[in-house]
Amino acid sequence: MKLKDQFRFVRQNMKKNRTRVYMTVLATAMGCAFLIVLASVGFGLQKSIVKDIIERRVVTAIDVHGKEESKGNYRSITDKDIRVFNKIENVKAVTKRNMVQQPTTFQTGNFQVDTQTIAAEFQAETKAGFELSKGHLPKKKDEVVVGYNFLTNLASKNAKPEELYDEKGILKDEYRYKGKLLGEKLELTIRQNEKGKVKEKTFTLTVAGIGVKPTKKWVEDRNAYISAALLKEIETFTGTSKGMLLDPNSTSDQTPPIDSGTYDEVKIYAKNAETVQGITDVLKEKKYATYSVLNELKEVNLVFTIVKTGLIFIGTIAILIASIGIYNTMTMAVTERAPDIGIMKAIGANPRTIKRIFLLESSYIGLLGALIGTIVSYIISYAVNFALPIVIKSAFGENAPADLTFSHIPISLPIICVTICYLVTILSGMRPAKRATQVDVLKAMRREV
Repeated sequence: MKLKDQFRFVRQNMKKNRTRVYMTVLATAMGCAFLIVLASVGFGLQKSIVKDIIERRVVTAIDVHGKEESKGNYRSITDKDIRVFNKIENVKAVTKRNMVQQPTTFQTGNFQVDTQTIAAEFQAETKAGFELSKGHLPKKKDEVVVGYNFLTNLASKNAKPEELYDEKGILKDEYRYKGKLLGEKLELTIRQNEKGKVKEKTFTLTVAGIGVKPTKKWVEDRNAYISAALLKEIETFTGTSKGMLLDPNSTSDQTPPIDSGTYDEVKIYAKNAETVQGITDVLKEKKYATYSVLNELKEVNLVFTIVKTGLIFIGTIAILIASIGIYNTMTMAVTERAPDIGIMKAIGANPRTIKRIFLLESSYIGLLGALIGTIVSYIISYAVNFALPIVIKSAFGENAPADLTFSHIPISLPIICVTICYLVTILSGMRPAKRATQVDVLKAMRREV
C-alpha cells in the first residue's frame, strides 16, 4: 500500500468517528495551549527584565573596582592600570572619573542647584559614547557639561524649600530657571574647614554642553562634568584629595596627602558585546575586581531557564493527560476496524504497514491538536498582554510598567511543544498499533460475516 493510500485510509476512518476524534483533538489542543501559555509567562518576564537591565546599563561596559594586592585586599585603580587596560585586545575606550568629595552647589543669578560634580577625561568619554543634546564637550579648563536634568532642577534660592516642589516632587514652574543654560556662566563654590573657620573659593564656569535625555523616565541626570585640570585647582585650594572636606572639629594640624593618582570610577568599553567576556577573563587573570551587565544577565537567564524548564514540565503533564484520550481513541479504533485489518492481512498487507497506518492516525490527531493549540495560545498571549494593564489599573489603581511583557511566545516554544506532543502521541498510539498487527485474520473475517 502506497503512503498516499495510507493517508487516505486514515482520513476516511477518522471521518467515520469524527465526534470522538474532534474531542480528542480538542483535548490535545487544550494541553498544548496550556503548555505554551504557561511557559510564555517565563519567557515574557525574562524579556522584560533583560530589556530593563540592558536599557539601564551599557552592555559593552565593564566596571573595574580595584586590583587585589593580597588575599581580600584591594587597591584603587591608577594610571598604570589604565595603560594596562588600553593594551587589552578589543578594548574600545577606558574612562576614568573622580568625584568632588564635598556637596557642590552651582549658581547663576538668583538660581541654584545642588548636584554631584564629576571630573572626567572627555576624550576617552567621547570614545565610550558620551553624547550631548546641545553644545560641545569642554575644550577649556573653565568649561563645564551639565546633565539633561540640571536645568529642570535649577531653582530660585529665594524660595522656601517646602514651597519649591509640588506633590509629585517636581519643581514648580514659578521657581524654575527660564533662561537658556547653554553658554551661561555658573558659579561653583568650594569650601574647606581650616582652624575652626570655613573658607570659600568660587570658580566661574561656562556651560559648554548639555547631556542627552536619559532613556528611562525615572532616571535623572543632574550631574556636572568638569575637567581634570579644574579638579587639580580645587585640590590646590582645599589641600585635600578630590576636594575632600576636613573635619571642622578635628584638633589635628595634619592634612591627608593629595592622592591624585587614583580614580573613583573606571569603566572599560569593549568594541562589541561579544568581546566583553574575553576582556573580563583577562582582567580576572590579572586579579582585577570587575562587573559587567553580562554577569547580571547570566544570572537572570539562569534563573529564568530553570523557571521555564519547570513551567514546560508542568505543561507537559497536561499533554500527557490528553494522551490518555488518544490512547483510548486508538484502542477503540483497533477494535472497530478489526474486520478491515483482517481483510488487509488476508490480501497480504505487511504488519508494518498496518502498524504505520495507526501511528499515522495518532500522529495526525496529535499534530492537528498541537497546531490548533499553538494558534489559540498566540491569541491568549496577545489578549493577556493587552488586558493585564487594564486589570491592574482597575483592580489596584496603579499603572503597569509601560514596557512590561507578561507573555511572550518565541518560535522555539511552539517547536518544543509540537515535538513533545508528537512524541507523546506516538507513544500513545504505539500499543494500539501493535495490537492491530496481532489481530487474528479468521476471527476478524468471521466478525465481518
